[in-house]
Amino acid sequence: MKSVAPPSQTMQRVKVGMVGLAAVVLLIGLASAIFSAANRERPITAAGAPQAAVVANMTIANSAQAADPANEPLAELGVAPSAAESNAAKEPAR
Repeated sequence: MKSVAPPSQTMQRVKVGMVGLAAVVLLIGLASAIFSAANRERPITAAGAPQAAVVANMTIANSAQAADPANEPLAELGVAPSAAESNAAKEPAR
């Protein structure tokens, strides 16, 4: 036979379920408010945005440093091949 729970226990279970449901809805509302506040932030202005000329100059300077054989500490230690050796291997013999 099936045992029937007393009415007080049933009401307690309903109350706990409703409190849990309210807590979940509250957490979802809070997360939604936080994310919508993050989306409302002002975008970065042109003064703070990366400028193409500056970025291009940075990449040119970095490529010039990479081609410098004196700037290859791993190649000096013999751990990695140097860029000069790898470039010479890629060029066909004339």
